[in-house]
Amino acid sequence: MPKPGRTPVEFTPMRTAISRRMVESKAKAPHFYVSTDIEMDAVVAANEALNAGRTGDDRVTLTAWLVRALAQSLVAYPALNAVWEGEALERSTPINIGIAIAIPDGLVAPALLDCAAKDLATISTELRDLVARTKIGKLRPAEFTEQTFTLSNLGSFPVTQFTAIVTPPQVAILATGRGESRAVVRDGAVVARTMLTATLSADHRAVDGALVAAFLGDLKSRLEAPAGLA
Repeated sequence: MPKPGRTPVEFTPMRTAISRRMVESKAKAPHFYVSTDIEMDAVVAANEALNAGRTGDDRVTLTAWLVRALAQSLVAYPALNAVWEGEALERSTPINIGIAIAIPDGLVAPALLDCAAKDLATISTELRDLVARTKIGKLRPAEFTEQTFTLSNLGSFPVTQFTAIVTPPQVAILATGRGESRAVVRDGAVVARTMLTATLSADHRAVDGALVAAFLGDLKSRLEAPAGLA
């Protein structure tokens, strides 16, 4: 019996599964965390130009740019696009980026499949479709099971930085908050720039800090000079 003033919380099957997997991840995978600040003004400007004249569902989101850049960086750093199969670590040729999506029962991260083979427009269209189908429970089996990396983006909330738990059997997850105007120093002068803090959580059994730092540097470079993403 609960103590007076307390009400037992009944876990749904999804919440139970999430709880079990997160405990497994934190207990088994030695997590470490690396962060970088990314100047997003060039991406924001490019996205505004791309969306000029577009309305509603035709508009490209900044999340699509993040996925596109992540896919390119994972091609350059394939050690992070890997999963555990039992005690064996396997690198994946397809880059299937899980997109963390909140639903009433909890949080799911269905895969946007084969991201490296898709341009920005395709990623944007498929991302919108993936979110819509997730919310009505119409995901395909591969979208549930074939993730090789995950993006958790809380940019729609007033959150500037957070760390995420690696989703087994993957070896890494990227957490991003909201881009915000910050004072930064450029060429000796203090200027305002739109900055995004990105934090990578990684499984130290699979990768080391120097590789993760290089990966984040690659991602930062792609987003700060986004001509190759559009």
